[in-house]
Parts: sequence; C-alpha cells; structure tokens
Amino acid sequence: MRKKKTILMLLLLAACLSVFGCGKNAWKKENDIKEFTAFIAVQGKEIPEDNRMMNRIAEKTGAKAAIRFLTGQTALEKIESMIQQESYPDFLDGGDATLQLLEAGAYIPLDEYLDDYPNLKNYLSKGQWNQMRREDGHIYFIPQFGIVRGEDMNMLHSGEAFWIQKRVLAWAGYPQIHTLDEYFGLIEAYMEANPVNDDGTKNTGFQILCDDWRYFCLENPPQFLAGYPNDGCAIVDPVTQKASVYDTIPEAKQYYQKLNEVYNKGLIESDTFLMSYDQYMEKISTGTVLGMVDQYWEFMGASDILYGKGMDDRTYVPLGIVANDGITDAYRSSSALNTGNGIGISVDCQDVEGALQFLNDLLDKDVQIMRTWGEEGVDYEVNDDGIFYRTEEQRANASDQEWINRNLCSYYYFPHYEGMAEDGKNALEPDQQPDEYYETLGEVDREILDAYGYEKWTDFLTPVKENPPWFALYTAENNWAEDTDYGKAKQKMEEVKRKWLPQVIMVSKEEFEQTWDAYMDEYYREVDVDAYEAELTREVQRRVALSQTEP
Repeated sequence: MRKKKTILMLLLLAACLSVFGCGKNAWKKENDIKEFTAFIAVQGKEIPEDNRMMNRIAEKTGAKAAIRFLTGQTALEKIESMIQQESYPDFLDGGDATLQLLEAGAYIPLDEYLDDYPNLKNYLSKGQWNQMRREDGHIYFIPQFGIVRGEDMNMLHSGEAFWIQKRVLAWAGYPQIHTLDEYFGLIEAYMEANPVNDDGTKNTGFQILCDDWRYFCLENPPQFLAGYPNDGCAIVDPVTQKASVYDTIPEAKQYYQKLNEVYNKGLIESDTFLMSYDQYMEKISTGTVLGMVDQYWEFMGASDILYGKGMDDRTYVPLGIVANDGITDAYRSSSALNTGNGIGISVDCQDVEGALQFLNDLLDKDVQIMRTWGEEGVDYEVNDDGIFYRTEEQRANASDQEWINRNLCSYYYFPHYEGMAEDGKNALEPDQQPDEYYETLGEVDREILDAYGYEKWTDFLTPVKENPPWFALYTAENNWAEDTDYGKAKQKMEEVKRKWLPQVIMVSKEEFEQTWDAYMDEYYREVDVDAYEAELTREVQRRVALSQTEP
C-alpha cells in the first residue's frame, strides 16, 4: 500500500512540475540540462520540447526554458490569479500587469547579482541600468527589446517621416528631396501631370491623420522640421538641457503656412480633418495618396494591401524632410528604453544563480547567432568573407511557420541584441542582412534602392545617433497628475491645437497671418507654458544626473 502511495505522489509531483506555479519547485534537471519555467503575458506559441535549436542551445548553455503565454485571459487576469495563489514560474514578464507583480513582491532584486554575470551587466549601459531602478533603488526586470549593438540594421523605418509614393520618385527621375519646399513642390508637379490614374481614380496630394490620439500626425512635425528627434512633448536644447514647446517655434509657423498654401492649391482635401483611422487606412489602401506624415507601424497594414494588389509602386519611401537647407534630420532614433516592464526572476525560483547564468549565456555571441540564424550548414551558410547567407531551400524553410516551430528557437522574449553580430560583419537578424533582404524584394523596390545606391529603406534618413539621457521625454507625461499646473497646461495645449490647427490650414492664403496670430494669442493665454516647460526641464536634468551615477 505504501508503495502505491509513493508512486502516486511521484506522479502528482511530475504533473505538478509540468505546469506553472505548483508549489515552489519551479525548475527541474534532466540529463544535466536545467529546465526553467517562464510566463510571458502576451499571446504566443509554445516551443515544442523536441525543437532542434532549443536543444542545441541547451547543449551549449546547460539550460532551457519552457515558456507559456496567455491563453484566453488578459494579462491582468492571469497575473492576479498567480498573485492570489502566491505561485510563480521562474521567469516572469507581466506585460501590462507588471506593476501588480511588483506590488505583490513577486520579483527578486537583480542588481546585487549583476557583477557576477558580465554578459548581462554589459547588456545595458550604467545609465540604462539606473533608469531601470524602481523607487526603492532596486532593479527587478530586464528589458528585452530595442538594445542595439553596433549599427542599427533595420531595413524598414518604423517611426515617423514624410512619406512619398515610389512612383512619384521614379516619375521625377529619383531626385534627392530634403526640404519642405522640395517635398511639396514634387507632389504638386506630379499632381499637375497626373491628376487622374489609369483606372479613373483621382490622386490626393497629401493626407493628414487627425483621429483621436493619432493627431500627432498633424501637430508634431515642427520638431522634426527643426532637426530635433521625437521627444514628443517638447524639444530639448542639448547644451542648456532646457525643454521648450515646439508649437511656437519659427518652423511651426513655416510648416502650417506651407500646408495652408498647398491646401488652397487642392493638394489637401478638407475631409482629411474628419476621417476616422479606418477611413484613413482605406484611403491609403486605394493607392491614390501621394504623401503623408505618419509612423510606419500605423499604416503598415495599408502598405501590405497595396503589395497584395500588385501596386508596389504605390507603397512609400520615408524622407527626412527639414524646414530649410542646413538642418540635419533626426527622424531615426535608437529605441527608447522600456522601463515599465521586462523579464524578471520570481521569488519562487529555486536556482536564482542558474537562472541568471541562463540569461547571461543567452547573450553569448555564439548563442545569439544560434537564436537568430540557427545552425551553420543547416539553416545558413558562410561565404569566404565570413558573410552569412541562405540558400533558396533555407529561405523557403525560414518562411514556413511549421518548419520554424520545429527547428528554430529565438527565445524572443528573453534579453537579446539587435543590430550587428559581434563579428561586425553580419546583421543579427537574417531579414536585416542586406543581401538576404534584397533577395526578398520585387522589381519596383529593387529599382528604387538601386537608383539611389541604397541597401535599405532606412538609408533615406540620417543614421541613428545615440539617444541623449532624457530621450524619449514624452514618457515623463505618463505620470503627470491632471490637477498640477503642468498637467493642466498639457490638457489645455492639446485642446487649443485641436481647435486651431485645421483652421490655420483651411483659411484663405490672405487670412493666414491673422488666423495664426489669433491661434498664438489663445495658446499663450490658455496654456501655462512656463509651468509645462519647467516641469519637463526638471525631468531632463533628473535623467541626466541619473545617467551619470554608478549602477
């Protein structure tokens, strides 16, 4: 009888170890391979136990992780369930519910361990590690995304730009376009020569998205036109470290006066200020919109539709438009550090040092290649110059999701680098390897890149520079109380801009100066600019000081 009970208990224990949060046994060890558990609070696909690269990585690192994702619950629901049961997997990324995990004491502090794990410590700069500290001074989780090593190798520009259709550039003989006047001059010339398409549809010169929070497409271009990066809420003088509003700078008036001019020429249609986001996307999907200001991730779905229709020439190129010659564009920025969530180690982990060693080993230069390219001779080849490439068969495999599920293991939600491999020759991501990316392009895209002598679409913009310590400043506003002077100023600022910007664009050319002056009068009367700028300046200086202290 006792033997049967023992067998039953062993079976129950084995079942317990196969799911999360059963007792405090968060990891197990088989065949000298440690097996950790992880939960990531997003929808995702689990890696099968026989995944080839997961097991190759385990052979090299001595560990693997069984990752679970959300299934039918929200992040908050799942996390609250864990908190109530006081039971957690080894690794945790709480997503939108990270704050609840912190308040429940679910994470161990990581900062006291970092010196013992050099790959992990060097993953972030000392300033970045300091930004990850909570109010109690501890670091509880590690960001997994946007940490670029070497050159940023993104082929596509995901952020904001002045976009223009490829057919317009081809029609004009592939000109270099830098200034506001050159941009709208090209669109106007194309519109005059091609007011209607072969299918009878009418072209629209310039579209402006204004729907709800997306009205940044209307209000924030002045910061870019003046050569500043996307701090979003203000521009910052790098010398004085003073934050200032960009709504009243000379480039702002210049921009809206140009929009007023082209509106009165018929390049902008009045319904653009009334369109919902869905209507905007539908309009772009027709292929009739020649240009707009937007972030690529916003209209990427419409671009995919155009490719699907065979309208490759009506997809878009990003341009770093500035107000005048002599200004260097700053549309591209390194990814802003996400200090709000990341992956941490739970208080239920029974092998904290082993878990940290696993994170450290995943950042090893060879393991990084295994996570992204796979296995040499199977998933990719290396030429005599040390450049990675894929054969046609390997490219076909890498586009087959079923094959990927069985054979590749990126551990995407664990810390990883973007950009260049440590060898300085290869992109870490195969789809960011220039030659590999080129192989995926159609004729139109190849012609555009070849004509400009570029390898990737991001080459149309000035290369990324290291972010200043205060970037991205707009994140400071997330914690502002609405009843503060600066919180009220922010709200009033948005109200005034929403009211006046469409008006200054749509009035007659003769009425622009008078309307602009009325807008500025109300802006300074209703908005406590001093309080707004002072609070942002304090935040700039706080972040600069934080970046200079030891982690």
